[in-house]
Amino acid sequence: MVKLVLMHKPDSVYEDELDTVYDFPRRYLKAVTEAVGDWVVYFEPVKAGTLGYFAVAKIAEVVPKPGAEGRFLALVEPGTFLNFDQPVPRQVDGRMMETSLVGEDGRPLRGGLTQSAVRRLPDADFARIVNRGLPQDLEAREARRYAIESRELAEDIAPFERPVLERLTRRPFREVAFRRRVREAYDYCCALSGLQLRNGGGRPEVQAAHIRPVERQGSDSVRKGLALSSTLHWMFDRGLISVAEDCRTILLSENKVPRDVADRLIVPDRKLRLPSDRRDWPHPANLRWHRENVFGQHLPDDPPLWG
Repeated sequence: MVKLVLMHKPDSVYEDELDTVYDFPRRYLKAVTEAVGDWVVYFEPVKAGTLGYFAVAKIAEVVPKPGAEGRFLALVEPGTFLNFDQPVPRQVDGRMMETSLVGEDGRPLRGGLTQSAVRRLPDADFARIVNRGLPQDLEAREARRYAIESRELAEDIAPFERPVLERLTRRPFREVAFRRRVREAYDYCCALSGLQLRNGGGRPEVQAAHIRPVERQGSDSVRKGLALSSTLHWMFDRGLISVAEDCRTILLSENKVPRDVADRLIVPDRKLRLPSDRRDWPHPANLRWHRENVFGQHLPDDPPLWG
C-alpha cells in the first residue's frame, strides 16, 4: 500500500465526487491501485482556487469507469472522507509540504511531477500535511473557543498525542472537524431560518446536521451537511422538513407542522440559505435520499409533536 496526493480541479472533465469516488485516466492506474486500503490527500491547485491540500479519504477499491474507455474510478471507503479544518498550502514557511517536490538544490521543482494529478506521498509528508490541516488539539481548541469554563478546563488538560491514523478514525474527533467546517461554511447561520444566533458566551447556537447519517452510508463531507438551529435540526431528522429537487425550496410536512409554527421558524420565502462557496452547497443526491427515506416518515403512534 502507498499513500497518495490526488489533484482535483472543480472544472475538470473528470467526474469526481470526492467523498465517494475519484475519476482518473489509465496512466495513473498502477499508483492508485497500490493505494487501495491506504489514505490519500486531496489537493486543489492555486490556479483552480485557493484550497491547496484540503481533505483526506481512504481508497477501498479501483474499478473501470462504465462507458469510458481508459478511465477508472477509485472508490472511497465509506465514512473516511474528512475536510481539513483549514486548507494547507503547498509551501509553508518556505518549505514544501511534499519532499518529492524539492530538487537536489533544495529549491521547489517546476513542472514535471508538480503537474501530476497523482503523486506518491511518504508517510512523514502525509502526517505533516494532516497535522496542519487537522490539528491533533482540534477538540481542545473547540472546547475553549467560546466558554470561559471550557477554556479553563481545556487549559488544565494537555491534549493526548494520538497517531494521525488513529485520530482520523476517531468518531469524536471527526464530529468536531465536521461541525467546525459546516458551521463556518454557512457563516454560522441556520440554512432554514436564516438566523445567526449566539449565546451569552458567543458560542454559535447553530448545529451541523448530517443530511444522510454516516451509519447509513453518509459522509463527513461539508457538502453532506447543513447548518441548522437545534429545533430545525430535530425537525429535519424527524422527517418534518426537507429540501425539494431544485435543492433550494424548503419542504414541510404540512399535515404535521402547523402553519403558525412554520411561519415562525422558516425563512418567509421558503428558500434554503446556501454557503457563499458553491463547493460547499449540499449535494443533490443526499437531499434526494433524505426526501425519499426520512421526509414524511414520522410514525402515527408517536407522541404529539405540538401541544
